[in-house]
Amino acid sequence: MPEAGVELINVTKKYGNVKAVDEINLRIPAGSYCCLIGPSGCGKTSTLRMIAGHEKASSGDILINGRNVTDLPPVQRGTAMMFQSYALFPHLTCLDNVAFSLRMRGVGKDERRAKAKEMLERVHLPEMAERKPAQLSGGQQQRVALARALITNPSTLLLDEPLSALDPFLRGKMREELKRLQRELGITFIHVTHAQDEAMALADLVVVMERGLILQSDSPRHVFDNPNTPFVARFMGGHNILEGKVSAAGTVSLADGNAIHVNEKLPAAASTVRIAVRSDRMRLMPTDDLPNRLNAKVTAVEYNGSFVRVGLMDVGGADHSLMLSETDFYAHPVALGDSVVAGFQADDVHVLAN
Repeated sequence: MPEAGVELINVTKKYGNVKAVDEINLRIPAGSYCCLIGPSGCGKTSTLRMIAGHEKASSGDILINGRNVTDLPPVQRGTAMMFQSYALFPHLTCLDNVAFSLRMRGVGKDERRAKAKEMLERVHLPEMAERKPAQLSGGQQQRVALARALITNPSTLLLDEPLSALDPFLRGKMREELKRLQRELGITFIHVTHAQDEAMALADLVVVMERGLILQSDSPRHVFDNPNTPFVARFMGGHNILEGKVSAAGTVSLADGNAIHVNEKLPAAASTVRIAVRSDRMRLMPTDDLPNRLNAKVTAVEYNGSFVRVGLMDVGGADHSLMLSETDFYAHPVALGDSVVAGFQADDVHVLAN
């Protein structure tokens, strides 16, 4: 088993009588990129701040590189934090912003400025050294904040929604930059986000949180393909949740009367079960090779360039969606209000554990 860079053992955070984080256990391998993801109020930022030492854990232990840091101040944990707002000093140049933490540690001017120049080169901003933050774009400000966080050579970098203020193009570029730096430096990155695409693109380990609990933690591909709860399936995106009864024949009977063939193990006959089907694995009939069917009405048609999203509502009132290639959609286009049949393979059905 890989060495743990950060480990949380039965960690709880209470604000009065409210548990923001509820006895979570998490092991993040050293040198990996971990994304904590979940909706607002799920406990991900509280977890990050406890690791940083900016919030005190109500109970439990926090270990960094095998050392218990639960009661240590932030400066003694070997971590650095990059805040969502960047928190750059407006009156200082980029160079002095990056060098600031070394200045607070008593490092001489020449040494700290030399190291700050090296960090600005690492984030591809050496030409911006003498500019003030107001003279930079949002992406450039973020790079300066990143250089400032990394200049102390932390073993763990903590990032609190660092890409949320950027436009979609810059977000994509900065994702590449963060992943490049993490691989080059070989240190542990822990990144809080509510954006599924961000977590999928960056993480070696995705940790899905809800109501202070960790619902699932694994590789992005495993979490996306094998969600263990309806919440994880819906939140990570791209899944339709169907509910039905297990029949004696080993199929799932839906409210519309269709029998869904499943290749995964099902619970006992007559049990209520929920299954997930990826939206990109569903197709609109007619087709010749899709044994599973769902009767529905079209509620939305959204053109997205390379694909078209078709929103559906089944006979029980549940919402679903299909992601169809542009070619497939326009070969058999549908419109709002149309009655349709969506089809999918047995191999594309995942049985939810909870």
